[in-house]
Amino acid sequence: MTLSEELKWRGLIKDKTFADVKWLDKPQAFYLGIDASADSLQVGNLAILMLVKHLAAAGWTAYLVMGGGTSLVGDPGGKNEERNLMSRETVKSNIEGVRGQVTKLLRGEKYTMVDNYDWLSRLKYVDFLREVGKHFSMTELMQRDFVVERMGKGGAGISYAEFSYSLVQGYDFWHLFQTHDIRMQIGGSDQWGNLISGVSLIRKKEAKEAHALSMPLIINKATGVKFGKSEGGAVWLDPNKTSPHDFYQFWINVDDSSVGDYLKIFTELGKDEVAKVMTAFEKDKPNRFAQKTLAYEVTRLVHGEETAEHEKSLAVKQVFGATHIASPGDSVIDLLLETGLAISKTGARQLLASGGIYINDKSTNKQHLEVTDFVEDELKLRRGKTLQNSRIIKKK
Repeated sequence: MTLSEELKWRGLIKDKTFADVKWLDKPQAFYLGIDASADSLQVGNLAILMLVKHLAAAGWTAYLVMGGGTSLVGDPGGKNEERNLMSRETVKSNIEGVRGQVTKLLRGEKYTMVDNYDWLSRLKYVDFLREVGKHFSMTELMQRDFVVERMGKGGAGISYAEFSYSLVQGYDFWHLFQTHDIRMQIGGSDQWGNLISGVSLIRKKEAKEAHALSMPLIINKATGVKFGKSEGGAVWLDPNKTSPHDFYQFWINVDDSSVGDYLKIFTELGKDEVAKVMTAFEKDKPNRFAQKTLAYEVTRLVHGEETAEHEKSLAVKQVFGATHIASPGDSVIDLLLETGLAISKTGARQLLASGGIYINDKSTNKQHLEVTDFVEDELKLRRGKTLQNSRIIKKK
C-alpha cells in the first residue's frame, strides 16, 4: 500500500487543502503542534501521534512543535469558556512531561522537536500586526467555529488573547516554512480553523503552496461522545495519573462496534493482521479477542512490552483465578474497588445505579452482599457484560 492508501484505510484523513491524497506519497517536511496545557498526554492525543509515526515511516521529515509560547495564550478550540492563564514555569514543566511520552511513542522514528516559545517570545507587537494581522480578515475570523460558539447566544465570550490564537499559530507555520521548508501541518479536525491560518498566510506572504491535513475526531460509537474518557475521568499516558493496569483495562472494555476502527487507528498492525484479528473476533465475540489485542498493542506502545506482557498475564489470572475473599454483609462498593472492577467509589456507585454490576450473572444495585449470593461458598462478580471483567469471590 502507498502511504495515501494506508492513511485512508486507517481512517486518518478528514479535511485537506490538497485535491488528491496521492500528494502525500511524495515525502516532504511536516509538523504537528503539541499543546502544553497539561504535563501528560491523554489517549485522545494518541491518534494524531500515530499519524506522525506513519508519515515519518514513509519518509516524511517530522517536526514536533511544543507549544511553549502558544500555551501561554491558550487555544480556544474545543473549549466553551476561557482557559486559565498558566505561568511560564508551569508550561516548561508540562513540556518536559509530554516530551518524555512523545519520545517513547516515536522511538525508532526520526523527528526534530522544537519549542515555539523560542521565536514567539522575540516577536514585537507592531511588527506582528503589520506582518501577520494585516493578512487576516475580521469577517473570516468571526466565522470560525470556536468564535461563533463562544460569541453566540449563551456563549461565555472570548478574550482578545484567545481570539488571536489562530493568528499566532499561523505565524508558527510561516516561520517553520521559512526556516525548515515545512510544507504541511497536521492536527485534529477541531483544529482546522487554526491549521488553515498558516496555509493562507504562507500563500499570501510567499506566493507558494503549503498545506494542512486533519484527521477525524474519534467518537465512541456506543456513547456518541468524544473518545478518551473512562468512569474515572480522562485516561492519561502518565502511569502516575492512570496506572498501566487501568490503562490496559480501558482498552479491554471498548465496545464491539468501535474495536475494529481502534485497531486501525491506535496500533501498528497492518491490514492483513487486523483482518485476521477481526475474523477471529467475529467468530467468538464473548472472548473479546479484538479488545485483548488492542489493549496489548496500545499498552506496549505507551508503557513498553514488559508492562504489556504483565497486564496480559494479570488479566488472565483475574478472569480464572479465585483471588478475593468476602463475607455476607460486606460492601459491594468496597469489593468493586478491591477487585479493580472500579477505580473510585464514585465510579462504583454509578455502576451500581446504572445496573452495570452483576452478581452470578444477574444485574444488581444492592449495596451489600447477602448470604444467598454465595453458591457453594463462592459468587461471581462482574462489571458489564464482558467475561474479562469477572471476578470469582470466595466466602470467608
